[in-house]
Amino acid sequence: MSNPAPGFKKRPDHRIDTKPAGVRVQVKFKGELIADSGKALAMKEGDYPVVYYVPRADVKMERLARTSHRTHCPFKGDASYYSIANGPENAVWSYEQPYDEMTVIKGLLAFYPDKVEIAVT
Repeated sequence: MSNPAPGFKKRPDHRIDTKPAGVRVQVKFKGELIADSGKALAMKEGDYPVVYYVPRADVKMERLARTSHRTHCPFKGDASYYSIANGPENAVWSYEQPYDEMTVIKGLLAFYPDKVEIAVT
């Protein structure tokens, strides 16, 4: 591996499970459909709720604006953020260059459920 996650070296027992969600994920802001995907990935990490990662092709990217906000996860890598135009700031995140163990989420987008409506059917 050329870019291994330091978190797994320190905590090899830490679990992050990813799999095709197998459901339709729709993201809306004030009733407007921002994302609609049958190809989302479901991620379960520890005791946290499931997070759905959506392919960019299924997101209205023109409604998003990149921000300068960044965060770091020792298991996944550096996250970039987007705001929804005329909506909540930093409502969306993406791991554009994740650690080797998490390449399955590379470039996918996840949405904060307290900033948008996420429907899973």
